[in-house]
Amino acid sequence: MTVLFDPFPVRDVTARNRIWVAPMCQYQCHALDGVPTDWHLMHLGQFALGGVGLVLTEATAVEAIGRISPRDTGIWNDEQVAAWRRVVDFVHAQGVPIGIQLAHAGRKASTWAPWGEDGRRGHVPEADGGWPAVAPSPLPFGTLPAPRQLTPDEVAALPVTFADAAERAIAAGFDLVEVHAAHGYLLHQFLSPLSNRRDDAYGGSAENRARLLVEVVRAIRERVGDRMPVLVRFSASDWAPGGLDPEEVGRIAGWARGAGADLADVSSGGLVADQRIESAPGYQVPFATTVRRIGGLPVGAVGLLTDAHQVAGIVDSGAADVVLLARELLRDPHFALRAARELGVDLAWPGVYERAKLSPR
Repeated sequence: MTVLFDPFPVRDVTARNRIWVAPMCQYQCHALDGVPTDWHLMHLGQFALGGVGLVLTEATAVEAIGRISPRDTGIWNDEQVAAWRRVVDFVHAQGVPIGIQLAHAGRKASTWAPWGEDGRRGHVPEADGGWPAVAPSPLPFGTLPAPRQLTPDEVAALPVTFADAAERAIAAGFDLVEVHAAHGYLLHQFLSPLSNRRDDAYGGSAENRARLLVEVVRAIRERVGDRMPVLVRFSASDWAPGGLDPEEVGRIAGWARGAGADLADVSSGGLVADQRIESAPGYQVPFATTVRRIGGLPVGAVGLLTDAHQVAGIVDSGAADVVLLARELLRDPHFALRAARELGVDLAWPGVYERAKLSPR
């Protein structure tokens, strides 16, 4: 029997199984105000109906200039909190915990959404609702404009900004928070020597480059208390010479654990436009295994996970503690129910779906 459908406890939250929903950006805030809409209710709610153990939201900005695009969700004001509460309440009604991914895009902010903007790409001008981007160093991402380097005082204020967002997440009813330190966004930009050329306390050595992340995790832990889980998403490799590698990220994850992090959600890439990713089914799973070995905390694995036996093998072998799916859940929001059936596990279905469970066709 597989352990894929065994509960997984993290502090006071227990996921009912090890199949979790990875954060997926939707770019569906049409009022440009960061307020989630019915789309987000439908998008995340369908996964809760589909048997997953835990749901994570898309990257949600901790302040307005931290959005990837003007269409992104936010958690910096009360209107956003109230809208998120609708989503949270629906997911909870299905017996599923839900977490919010707290993010700041840094130098990758103020870009056109990848669809629905008349084909426009690149930076959004201020005349069209955009804003100047900020970063640890004034180094551009690809063809985007060079960002403004954050001052020491601005960097020192960021942990409070993230902690304020975590407190709003509690008000919205979320069960946990995930700190987004991956995919080339602000905290990842601080972690990697390819994007962080600072010569102050937040640049140079690995300890200095990780200082902001550690301060963010510690500030969130102090604000949310001992009962709420705090996850961190890492990019374990920059897929570029001189960038982060799984061993260094494992050490950083250990420092985050010391500051109060409970689990590392291990992905890769996104920092530089000229990355060279060598992808294959399950190609990022070894990254998660390495981060857990060095960092000493539970890990989630991601990356081209598409098959019931494949994901069961990952957790049964001990390569990772949980798996996080994205594109496969878009193709089949009921993947967890189907996987249980394929693996011979009697997973509970929503009552109104019982006919499909019992019917041979």
